Amino acid sequence: MSDNRNNNNSRVARHKAEAKPANKKRRPLFFRILKWLLLLIVVAFVAGIGLFAYYVKDTPNLTQADLQSPNATILYDDQGKPFKTIGGENRSYVKSDQIPQTLKDAVVSIEDRRFYKEKFGIDPIRIASAAVANITGKSPLGLQGGSTLTQQLIKLSKFSTKNSDQTFRRKAQEAWLAVQVERQYSKDQILEYYMNKVYLNNGVNGMGTAAKYYYGKSLKELSLPQLALIAGMPQSPSNYDPYLHPDLAKKRRDLVLDALLRNNKITATEAAEAKQVPINTGLVDQQTVANSSTDSKATDAYVKEVLADLKKKGYDPYTAGLKVYTNINMDAQRKLYDIVNNDSSIPFPDDQLQTAVSITDPNNGRIVAMIGGRKTGDVQLGYNRAVQSGRSNGSSMKPLMDYGPAIEYLDYSTAQKLQDVPYTYPGTNIQLHNFDGRYLGTITARNALANSRNVPAIELLEAVGMTKAREFVKGLGINVPADTGLSYGIGGNVSTVDEAAAYGAFANGGTYYAPTYIHKVETADGITHNYDSDGTQAMKSSTAYMITDMLKDVIKNGSGTLAQIPGLHQAGKTGTTDYSSEEIAKSGLNPTLAKDSWFAGYTKNYSVTVWTGYDEPLKNGLTMSERNVAAYIYKAMMAYLAQNATNSDWSMPSNVVAKNVAGVRELYIKGTTTIPSSSSSRSSSSSVLYSSSEAPVSSSSEISSSSSVVETPSESSSVPETSSSSTPTESSQSQPSTSTPPATTNPGTGSTTQTPAAPTN
Repeated sequence: MSDNRNNNNSRVARHKAEAKPANKKRRPLFFRILKWLLLLIVVAFVAGIGLFAYYVKDTPNLTQADLQSPNATILYDDQGKPFKTIGGENRSYVKSDQIPQTLKDAVVSIEDRRFYKEKFGIDPIRIASAAVANITGKSPLGLQGGSTLTQQLIKLSKFSTKNSDQTFRRKAQEAWLAVQVERQYSKDQILEYYMNKVYLNNGVNGMGTAAKYYYGKSLKELSLPQLALIAGMPQSPSNYDPYLHPDLAKKRRDLVLDALLRNNKITATEAAEAKQVPINTGLVDQQTVANSSTDSKATDAYVKEVLADLKKKGYDPYTAGLKVYTNINMDAQRKLYDIVNNDSSIPFPDDQLQTAVSITDPNNGRIVAMIGGRKTGDVQLGYNRAVQSGRSNGSSMKPLMDYGPAIEYLDYSTAQKLQDVPYTYPGTNIQLHNFDGRYLGTITARNALANSRNVPAIELLEAVGMTKAREFVKGLGINVPADTGLSYGIGGNVSTVDEAAAYGAFANGGTYYAPTYIHKVETADGITHNYDSDGTQAMKSSTAYMITDMLKDVIKNGSGTLAQIPGLHQAGKTGTTDYSSEEIAKSGLNPTLAKDSWFAGYTKNYSVTVWTGYDEPLKNGLTMSERNVAAYIYKAMMAYLAQNATNSDWSMPSNVVAKNVAGVRELYIKGTTTIPSSSSSRSSSSSVLYSSSEAPVSSSSEISSSSSVVETPSESSSVPETSSSSTPTESSQSQPSTSTPPATTNPGTGSTTQTPAAPTN
């Protein structure tokens, strides 16, 4: 027994003895891991401090003027001169003692509950809370920020509000400045600056201004629910606008009331009673801010698009305090405004006839000037017809979709023989007509384009194919729906700004520049962003030159003689859209009237597109003389622009050769100088039907410059209509902010077996 116990004891002793060294081995390993973890923490901490120091070393200066001033965005013209201020123009600044304590409590309760306890202007608890809300998706309008009121004030005063600019560097600089602001200013001062700087939609900056705009009262005259609404709006001004989104506005107001209750600033009874008040109680009728100066009226359409463009780029022009360098030429803009509103030489029949004009620089795509309407009164940021694409451009589409692709892809010459003969759209019984109801038989491409013949244009489009034609115009910034038929070749839905940019590619030798309103934006912190358009090769130089050469004839002796400017090297194209018989039957209008009239022309320096028509085309149409107004506007404007520009002609590319054909200078792609036969299998024999009074035109040079294009429906055609179901109603791409014209009838689109109701020409 004793031996067994001794053996057991010895075994136990051995186990204990063996265990001790093991414990000694584990302890150093644990401590080593702990030591390295602590070391890593220290290194990370030191690195963090170093990175923070690196980020804040170039923090911009922040002055009291920055904190107090409105967040005005200044627009500059192409010469760097300011011409428009956005935001803060009519701000009513309120001192701290003019701000009700209830409003102060409301702002603090909903935006930064620990505002008065924060010593350094940052709140780690708020940052963590915002992170949790974002991860769990409890934020009602997307991501929440963890910024304190002090940080929000700094952001509004000095930094970009663009989402892409919310970097770690920027956050570090905000935090650093927050510490400085908290050291220099009292909490009441910081709150005062913030409440006077925030944006509350409709061009309203500051809560004092908001009180007058929404309620027609001072802040001290507002009720609890009204103050709660104003306090809650800065988080998302457009979503919480009581005019636009009353339901969302009420929800936000009630959240502010709940925050006040949680913060013990109001009683449960007060909160409940305030929530019962309708959101529109006390709201005045929404105000329309009038343009007070001629320059404001003249630039209204341009400014509207600049603001829209800034928002697309991620900026808030009403809060960011930007310097925006636009491409507007103020002299040209003023002249354009004067031409369409005050020039007695332009034969407008009445104040209701509308127009839209876009002018671009073909060498960079910059939009030089723009008019979105005439006789618009004092409406601000109103309906801009220049960017709407719900009206057919008629025959001004032909160079883009028919002739350009034919030269580009099929190597057609300007002498290409085409057949102007009776034509029926493939797969249909729908016949295509020319504007004069005649057919001229065999005709060259040059003559067909100069005199805006419809049948040859569609013949070209058919030869090219819709797929290649769509590809060509897409390279010019114009998207043609995939289900569109051949009739799109004589008129499609294109805006004036898009057409001016597209024609600009002809002007510069084949490079397309997307049209731009802005070339540079400088944010409040001094960072500059450039936005010039990068050009893309849209066509061969030969195509651009040959189209330009033919379009010269349009003005010299074709359908566009009214746009002639002595000595000026220019090219252009007319466009007219007729009513369908269906529209005529519905409206009771005279069938000789036209719906739309266009003129697109260019030099090497400017591309100008003009549209004219009525907002309610089923009530008013264009007479023979009225459809010439577009050409008159173009001529007046281009003559002005050309005064201070070099008047140089286009140089023929090396891959183009000229050849005299029947006394006419015709152009060919090098290697294809043989005069081609007709591209169509349709007969060009004497069996072609002519009216008793007509004869084929042998050459554009034979057409008198005193042609009767002024007195005849110079190029509009009447494409027979389809059923009423194939004629959709026009819907504008964007709605006006203060005025909306009546809906118009859209020419519509269809497949190859279903043609639109009536484009053309």
